[in-house]
Amino acid sequence: MIYNQSEFDLRCEWGSQGVAQLASTSDVVVIVDVLSFSTCVEIATSNGAIIFPYAMRDESVIDYAKSVQAELASHRQRWTPTGYSLSPKSLTQIPGGTRLVLPSPNGSFLTLQTKSTPTLAGCLRNCQAVAQFAQKYGNKIAVIPAGERWKDDGSLRPAFEDLIGAGAILSYLHGSLSPEAEVAVVTFETFQKDLQGYLKKCSSGKELIAAGFESDVELAAIYNVSNCIPLFTENAYVKQP
Repeated sequence: MIYNQSEFDLRCEWGSQGVAQLASTSDVVVIVDVLSFSTCVEIATSNGAIIFPYAMRDESVIDYAKSVQAELASHRQRWTPTGYSLSPKSLTQIPGGTRLVLPSPNGSFLTLQTKSTPTLAGCLRNCQAVAQFAQKYGNKIAVIPAGERWKDDGSLRPAFEDLIGAGAILSYLHGSLSPEAEVAVVTFETFQKDLQGYLKKCSSGKELIAAGFESDVELAAIYNVSNCIPLFTENAYVKQP
């Protein structure tokens, strides 16, 4: 019980262990993966697409996409103008009603770990809308910054952009803050004055820019412009009316 922050209304912890510790004692979970998954989900579902998370990209995802009658997103680095991927830019024109499987070792993986706890996808773009909707479920809210993975051993790399995104959402919530949640809010408030500039300078942002995806960083850094609330229901994220 030491790690579940249950004495506080608003909780925040990293990655899969964060989900394991917080989800079962919270009324709702918000998954935050700013420089990919959550921003992709917000953009796609705001257009009316239906997004099926899948934890890993291996041969099994092909059969899964067929089983849910959905298209399969590609690796970001293989993005083409006619294909969908974990590049937010690739999803800006996705037609309403498109069913898309989005494999991700971070945001998708965490979504599938929350079990029966209601789950939302939050990012900088929809932070206020997601926060307000989350409080409809109750006062106990867990915000999970996904983080990234170190390429050499796959371990968690706490990511600046996800801490900022978590803080943006928490800043709109009402209730007692755990120290971990308060750190996220203070961090967001410190860097809010130039979100795009800081996201471009952080490690994840520099990595994407070097790979030719600066426009993805720019899309992810846009603050509080969306009323889209992606709710995970029946194995997919769909926009709430």
